[in-house]
Amino acid sequence: MNIEKLHKLFLKHPSVSTDTRKISKNNLYFALKGDNFNGNRFAKLAIENGASYCIIDEEEFALNKQCIVVENVLETLQELARYHRRHLSLPIIALTGSNGKTTTKELIHAVLSKKFETVATFGNLNNHIGVPLTLLKMNHNTEMGIVEMGANHKSEIAFLCNIAFPDYGLITNFGKAHLEGFGSIEGVIEAKSELYKHLINHNKTMFVNSSDSIQLEKSQEATTVSFGQNKTDNYIIHFVSAQPNVTVRFNNIEINSQLIGDYNFNNIAVAIAIGAYFKVDEKLIKEAIENYTPKNNRSQIVKKGNTEIILDAYNANPSSMTVALQNFGKLETTNKVAILGDMFELGTDAKKEHLTIATLANSLPISKIIFIGENFHNALPIGHETFKTFNDFKEQFNLKSLEDATLLIKGSRGMALERILDLF
Repeated sequence: MNIEKLHKLFLKHPSVSTDTRKISKNNLYFALKGDNFNGNRFAKLAIENGASYCIIDEEEFALNKQCIVVENVLETLQELARYHRRHLSLPIIALTGSNGKTTTKELIHAVLSKKFETVATFGNLNNHIGVPLTLLKMNHNTEMGIVEMGANHKSEIAFLCNIAFPDYGLITNFGKAHLEGFGSIEGVIEAKSELYKHLINHNKTMFVNSSDSIQLEKSQEATTVSFGQNKTDNYIIHFVSAQPNVTVRFNNIEINSQLIGDYNFNNIAVAIAIGAYFKVDEKLIKEAIENYTPKNNRSQIVKKGNTEIILDAYNANPSSMTVALQNFGKLETTNKVAILGDMFELGTDAKKEHLTIATLANSLPISKIIFIGENFHNALPIGHETFKTFNDFKEQFNLKSLEDATLLIKGSRGMALERILDLF
């Protein structure tokens, strides 16, 4: 079946699933494969659960005419999304960056949804599977699309752009993330800038943070919309405070967010700028941002008895760890305790980067610092309070010492430091 015919079938059954546990009636089931699973084996179950058709690439699992055999299911899913994108007549905003992508995407979604029927990437499904699935959720009723793009190797952003064909784009920042795949911070910049290159080559528009010199340099040949605190910016947004929640001012309107940390200022600012650019009423922009509540262990504030916890345990890299610690150090409170978990995917730089973060943490006005994970344990000299594993911390650390403290918890996703909350 060619892609045009498959697209016509999709329009009749406009709901795609790659998981038989989430099949609903009238679904198209795409039998993806991975290192430890083979979706082809579940074609029969998908049909039993209500799927109208199964897209498979192993003919032995073709039960009947409801099973459509293709050469490669993943490539077919991506090609269908690419074809569907061309079928859609709506603007799509793409965003990438080292830190803050998902929070920024959620803020933009909240703002634009005040005026438009908007579809955005669900959660952080921002890869070569998630981007096609996001596009296939858009239909003739969708007025705006927001596509988050993640990558840990070069050429991945370019590949995703050639599926989504964005009309607008933004990069949250360039930081030390996925160094194992990118090789260096220069590799990160080159890879993330693939979004800029795509927009420039297709005469599209990018939103640029005027305080980011790298963004300014990489966007010189582009059509840009600038935002920030400079008088020359298209949209001027002022930082007011972050004690701990971020407050900003736009056109004399004060916006009090539920996001903590001055590092979230730029994420809020671009959402305001995009809302203003698309003529969302200022009062609605304020309402959208003030009502947005962080979740999924991203900069959440949690109370456990007399302990106030800043839970930022969704992920970590040297850049996000640095700004989180710097912000924590600025908080006007006493008895501040930081529990820091390992940062992953740093390759040969792991020891150096963990030592750098520990040195920074010790230089800040933080009462106590605890390190969890093999990387910190191996990198730090005697004298630091380290625990090689989470279980070591669980068994040996006295949580009563955290009473009446303000606590920062931050580490990579694999550390799952949100488990600390269960220990109180």
